[in-house]
Formats: sequence, structure tokens, C-alpha cells
Amino acid sequence: MTSHEIRRAFLNYFEQRDHQIVRSSSLVPKNDPTLLFTNAGMVQFKGVFLAEEIRSYRRAATSQKCVRAGGKHNDLEIVGKTARHHTFFEMLGNFSFGDYFKKEAIEMGWDLLTHQWGLPAEKMWITIYLDDDEAFHLWRRVGIPGDRIVRLGEKDNFWAMGETGPCGPCSEIVIDQGEGVGCGRPGCQVGCDCDRFLELWNLVFMQFNRDSAGGLQPLAKPCIDTGMGLERISAILQGVKSNYETDLFRPIFEEIQTISHIPYGQDLQSDISLRVIADHSRAATFLISDGVLPSNEGRGYVLRRIMRRAMRHGKMLGMEGPFLYRTSSKVVEMMKDAYPELRETEAFVSKVIQNEEERFSETLDSGLKILREELEQLQQQGGRVLSGEVAFRLYDTYGFPLDLTAEILQEKGMNFDEAGFKAQMDEQKNKSKQAWQGIGEGRTREIYRQLANEGLKTVFLGYGETQSESKILQLIKGDERVPFADQGEEIEIVTERTPFYGEAGGQVGDRGVIFHEEFSIDVENTIKPIEELIIHQGKVKRGKVRKGMEAVLRVEEERRRAIALNHTGTHLLQAILREVLGDHVHQAGSLVSPDRLRFDFTHFAAMEKEELERVEALVNQKIRENLKVETKIMAVEDALQTGAMALFGEKYGEKVRVVMVSDFSMELCGGTHTSRTGDIGLFKIVSESGVAAGVRRIEALTGEGAYRFIKEEERELLEIASFLKSTPGELSSKIERLLERQKELEKEISSFQDRLSHQELSTLLPLVKEIKGVKVLSAKVDGKEIKRMREFVDQLKGKIGSGIILLGGQSQNKVSMVMGVTPDLTHRFRANEMIKKIALHIGGTGGGRPDFAQAGGTDYKKLDEALQAIDDLI
Repeated sequence: MTSHEIRRAFLNYFEQRDHQIVRSSSLVPKNDPTLLFTNAGMVQFKGVFLAEEIRSYRRAATSQKCVRAGGKHNDLEIVGKTARHHTFFEMLGNFSFGDYFKKEAIEMGWDLLTHQWGLPAEKMWITIYLDDDEAFHLWRRVGIPGDRIVRLGEKDNFWAMGETGPCGPCSEIVIDQGEGVGCGRPGCQVGCDCDRFLELWNLVFMQFNRDSAGGLQPLAKPCIDTGMGLERISAILQGVKSNYETDLFRPIFEEIQTISHIPYGQDLQSDISLRVIADHSRAATFLISDGVLPSNEGRGYVLRRIMRRAMRHGKMLGMEGPFLYRTSSKVVEMMKDAYPELRETEAFVSKVIQNEEERFSETLDSGLKILREELEQLQQQGGRVLSGEVAFRLYDTYGFPLDLTAEILQEKGMNFDEAGFKAQMDEQKNKSKQAWQGIGEGRTREIYRQLANEGLKTVFLGYGETQSESKILQLIKGDERVPFADQGEEIEIVTERTPFYGEAGGQVGDRGVIFHEEFSIDVENTIKPIEELIIHQGKVKRGKVRKGMEAVLRVEEERRRAIALNHTGTHLLQAILREVLGDHVHQAGSLVSPDRLRFDFTHFAAMEKEELERVEALVNQKIRENLKVETKIMAVEDALQTGAMALFGEKYGEKVRVVMVSDFSMELCGGTHTSRTGDIGLFKIVSESGVAAGVRRIEALTGEGAYRFIKEEERELLEIASFLKSTPGELSSKIERLLERQKELEKEISSFQDRLSHQELSTLLPLVKEIKGVKVLSAKVDGKEIKRMREFVDQLKGKIGSGIILLGGQSQNKVSMVMGVTPDLTHRFRANEMIKKIALHIGGTGGGRPDFAQAGGTDYKKLDEALQAIDDLI
């Protein structure tokens, strides 16, 4: 079976057994600030296991993309050196949320592996938790002999989500690959770290809740969470001894061979490099596709390390110039059927990787230069050990693998301080952990999770209505539910139905009023903390509101209309940007409010003035065409297959809303829109800027806001024209003439100042005196800028040939001093040291070079004293 057939067969098997097939979630976890990357299949169901979220199904199966790049068993430097370690992998899993439990999980797991896929039952071993007798008897019932069921302790066979919360024993299905695989020791057995007894599938029986005291309480509805690595099971079913020999990697090796002319499987060292490049190509492709960009902190830092390690191994194979973008394209070609989002992001991923490869080439050269300089200095001092700080800087900043630094040092008979390097590495890990803890969205408030868990839902009517009637289901004050609220109190309201849009997808929440003859509430914001739960946040302006009352909900229509114009304008902008700049453009964030729109997008350079003008013109053209805006509810897979644009890393349900602007734009979007593009009226870009590496931002206005902006610019233009006694059409030539005249006048002033300076210099030269055989000129020159004083010092040094110059003066309420020492005297008198002492007299400090220094202070009255102080210093 091919890996694609294995993945499909796994999902089909569980679909036939009433499991909902759920698409893989993003590698960037949503609502989980504790995780750097999605690292297991259960991550997207964490809210379900914690009873914070309710799904429409109780059985699920997934093929989840995962990344592990840190920690005890997945250190980056190990990847490529073993048959099983990866940064990116796919986790096949089946899940039960209070439905079936141990019996069914064990029976289905055994049936799939041995009966459906034909793995030999006599080679299968099972591990269970020490006292899990129930699992022991269930495995015996499916036919496993008792002597092939191994009991292991908490470290190996008990799983917990955290220090408290859901947990339980687990059971692993293991295959014996035979004596020819692994360590070869006579005592090799299940639990050995070698590959002979290979763990295939982990079944977690989530049956307890661990309280804060460490006690285990049975869960009312036990759950199942299983995980099986696609790479491992593919290796077994394809009859190979290493994951890297499967069809998940072979095409990538072939692509690398095309570039490097080095085949896989002929040399141990080159094989390591080939495995590193193949593995890291997969990780980089999927991470960038999910919106992670190379940077120096958090997730971006891990991605940059992964990419640069692959690039370095490419250089070790003799590959000059960018190559990783080509291996990434091969990954997309292989995986796009299983993960359709790769089709959409292919051009963008390629661009990001090429950009990073070009940057790495520059930093690698810089790193080698630094290493050479450090080694030269070390050799001059007679040292043989490079500091850990330098070795780490090369590794961290310049992407040098440690073995490269060690190799270069070894060639010169030297080594490095390993303990110092480790200390720097530990410090960086702590910083990195602090940087990413809290990245992304925080956890949903407990009160909202409770409401959702009780099945409380709000039906959204706002696509077609801005006013409706509904029953008030809950009133919330702070974190407590309350039965009523009085005039003046701030309150949160949950209703059965609402026309109010809850903030989501970049669109701000609606404002308006909720009222009844007995009360009135001004709604200041509307949020959607959990899917299908809409919270109105407001203040009681009149009367008393009670839970259970009927009410009228009315959205502020003008504000909603302005938001709709900006939202549809955002869709037009994205489509035009892709047309003008290329398919690498993807949304990286947005804000849609009534007064403006802000659109962040992936692009690698500031937009040219002509590009911005073209984008603005084309958006306005689409507005004038008055295109129809339609929406359709579709299965998410169908929507992606038809080319609908999705937001990086966004978590979508099985059904999605697709917004189509004629045949010009199609996006997954839950926001409110205008019915035709002509409603927008006018679109005006007001700024374009950079917000992060590879991410640009456009801010724009539509409709009335755009009209007001243009009128304000027109008013300002007329005002400037009036000042200049001109007309707007003649302003450019008028200002150009003014600027030319200004340059002429500046030249005249500069020439005059030069003549004046020459005269002043001639008055200063007679003040030169001699102290202990050294010529010294110390004088006050008020009204001079620091630049002019520096020029004076340089000219005076030239005039006296050998000596020391000290000038001081006041300009614009600042006291400044400048000192110059001719080159023949700097071994005796250092300007940078002397001026620090002299500056103390004027209440300041200074610094510079031995031949030239300057200082600043605040006490002008002491300037004469400071100028005289040089005599005593000399």
C-alpha cells in the first residue's frame, strides 16, 4: 500500500464505523497558549475532552499534521541521524467523546492492523499500565497470549493532559521486527530503545480526572484518544526498515539527487544530510502554509532553525544557491491531495523559502568571517578553546550547526567550551519558551465555557435582519450569572436569537440597543467567544432587565452598513493584490470596522507607488462594475477544492460560508457584506507599511469615509495653494522653483559661513600656548552648531601641526565641547579620556576616540573653568 492508500484506508475504516472524518487542524494551535505547535491528533479536540466544547458528533477520526521540534525525544540535532525521528509527521487517530471505550478501541485497533492490513498476529506485542486488568483481559479476548502483554509503569503507560484534568492508562500495540533489526543484544525486549520492538499505535483510555490534590476520580463519560504515526505504519506495511525508505520520502530524495547528483543509500554521512533536507522540507512547507514565517522568536525562530539546518546540509552536499524551494515544491506535489490548502499557498511558500535562502547565504558568509576572526585572535593569544558564547552566537544567529563549528575547530587542532555553549542554549530555550507562552489566543473565560457546555446557543439572524425579537436566556455580571440587572449596571446578555454580529474574522462586533417597555440596554459591543454563542455587552440605561424576558434587539444600521462596505472592500483588495503582486499574497490578518479597513498580507517588499495606484484603480473599477455579491453554504473540502481562499491557520467547521463577488473573488467568510460592489461607492488607500518580516499592511477607506478623506485632502491642497498665491494645478512647479531658490540661498549662506570661519580661525590661532612642550589651544566659540565646531577643530589641527585643541560654546541652550589631539600625541594624551574629566565641570559627560572626542553639559557658567582645566590635565 502507498502512504496515501494507508491514510485513506484508515479514515475509511473508521468512517464505516460511524466516525466523523475531521480535517486536520492548523499546526498553529487555536485557543491554546500552552503549545508552540500542534503535536498530536488530540490537540484540536482538547476543548471537548475538557468539557469546554460540544461537537455534533461523538466519534471522530483524523489524519493530523504535527510538528515536534524540541524536548527530550525530538531535539532538532537528532533528526536525520535515526530511522524514526522527524520534525513534521502525520498522526492517524480515532477518538471517542463519551461514546465507546476500551473494548471497542482495542477490537477496532486489532482488527484494522491484523485483519484488514494483514500484519502477522504472532509478531504483535501489547503494553498496558501496571494495574489495568481490564485492558489485559480485553487483549486476551482478541487473541493475544498473556506472555506477550507487558505491564509498564506510569512513565510509559499512563497519560495526562496536565498536572490536573483528564488522564488515564494507555496501551501500545508493538510489532517485533525480528532479531535482524535493532541493538542485537540477547536481552532485547519490549521497552528497549532500539527499533526491534517498534511502537505502532498508542490507545489512551481517558477514564479519570486528577484533582489538585493528585487524587483520581472516575469520569462520568470516559473517552478514547489514539495515535499512530503514518510514517511508521507506512514503513511496516511497505516492508522497509526506516521511515525514510517509504514513499513519503523517496520522491524528495529523487528531487535532491537531481539537484546534487548524490543518490540516497550510498554513503552514511551524505545520507544524514539527505534525510535532514527531506524531513525539514516537509516541516518548512507545512509550517509556512499554516502562516508561520521565519523570525527570531517563538514559532518563527523554530522554523528559521529548521530551514537553516536544511540549507547548511545542502551546502555540505555541494549544493550552491537556493534549492530548498524546489524540494518544498516536491512536498506540495506529493501532499496536496491530502492537504488541499497546500495548493492555495504553494507560490507563497516558495517565495518565503527563496527569500530565507538568500538571507541565509549572506549570514553564513558573515558567520564564517566571524569564526575566522575569533580563531585568529585565539591563536594570537595562544588559546585552543573557543568560548561557548561565540559558538552559541554562530549557532543561534548564523544558523551554524554545532558540528560544523566543531569540525572547523578540529581541523585547526582546537575545540570549544561545551559547558558554556550548553548554558547559553538553556538560557535561549527559557527565553524562547517565555516568548511563545501566550502566543495566539488566550483561553476562553470559564463562564462562557460553562454556558456552551450546557448546550446554550444563539441563532444568528444578522445576514438578513438588523432587528428581531428574542427571549433573554442569561444575564452575566463579571463571572457570575445574575437573575436581573438595574439601571446603570454593566451587563452581558445571551439571547435565543440575535441580529447582532459577534466580533470574529477581523470584523468588529455590532452595537445597538436591546429594549422592552420595562427596560433599555445600550449594546456597546458584541462578541462570539465560542462558536454559536453570541454575547451582547452593554449597560442598562433604563428600568430593570430580568432573565427570561422577551426583548427587541436592534442593530445600529448605519454603522453595520459602513462595516459591510469595508468588508466587501477587503475581499476586492485581496483579489486585486493577488492579481497585481502574485499568488504568494495571502491574508495574514485584518480589521474591518465602520471607519476603516486594515489588511495585512504576505509580501516581501514595500509596494511601489505605481503598484499602489494600480491596486486602487482596479478596486474602484470593480466597484463601478457593480458586481453581485452572493453567499453559499458548502462543505469545507468542496469549498477549498473549488478555489475558495481560506485564512491561514483558521479553524473551520465541516460546513462553511463562502462569499463570492461574481466570478472575481471567492473566500470562506462569516462576515456581513453588501449585496453589490457598487454600494461601496469609492475605495481609497491611505497607507502601506511593513508590520513583520514578509508581512505588509494596507489601510484604506470606503464609501463616505473615502469621500471625506478626499475632500479633506482637497481642502488642504487649496489652503497650501492660497499660501503660495497659486492654484492646485500649478503647485508642483511653484514648489519646485521655491526649493531650487532655497538651495541657492543655502549655498550662499554656506559660502558666507566659510569666509566667516576663516576669519574666526585667524583670530583663534594667536591664542595657542605651549604647556610642557605641547601646543594647546583652548577657546570659547559661542553660537556654533556641534558640526561647525568639529570642522573648526579639524582645521586648527591642520594649522598647528602638532598639539591639542579644545573648543567650547553654547548653542540653542546646549553647552558643547569638542577636543582634538594630533596623531603624534595620542600615545600620551587621549581625547576620549581627557574630555570625560573636563566635562564634569559643566555637569556633563563625553566620549569618542583618542584623536577626537566631544562632550555635552548643562552648566554654561562653568564653561570658562572647564576650558582652563586642560592646562592642569596636561
